[in-house]
Amino acid sequence: MPSTQEFVEQLRTAELRVTRPRIAVLEAVHEHPHADTETIFGAVRTGLPDVSRQTVYDVLHALTGAGLVRRIQPSGSVARYESRVGDNHHHLVCRSCGAIVDVDCAVGEAPCLTASDHSGFHVDEAEVIYWGTCPDCSAAHASRSHP
Repeated sequence: MPSTQEFVEQLRTAELRVTRPRIAVLEAVHEHPHADTETIFGAVRTGLPDVSRQTVYDVLHALTGAGLVRRIQPSGSVARYESRVGDNHHHLVCRSCGAIVDVDCAVGEAPCLTASDHSGFHVDEAEVIYWGTCPDCSAAHASRSHP
């Protein structure tokens, strides 16, 4: 995980003011990949007990806008945040428990996939979510099915 000084440099490079809540949110997103807002809020409150929920929302919005964190929202799920940005990776999502795992680009580099008809758009990103059942949930299902 990056150091506090590295988070400070990331904020400055993105031309964002360096504040304790911004550093705390960056730390929380790095410590909890694919966390929802409530998980991030709880992690931030551990070090900054007086921080408000609205401040965490505002910081997440600013960090996402600056490209320091990525917001994903699989169908049927709340928004999740991750620190892996800029590489156009994809995700595996478990239909049973909701676990999310990173998957590298399907082919080459961004946008990783080519649209069959780009309709004149300049495509620079492809968002792919693979749905299935994680190993733990598959094993649990198999053990319930075979007594």
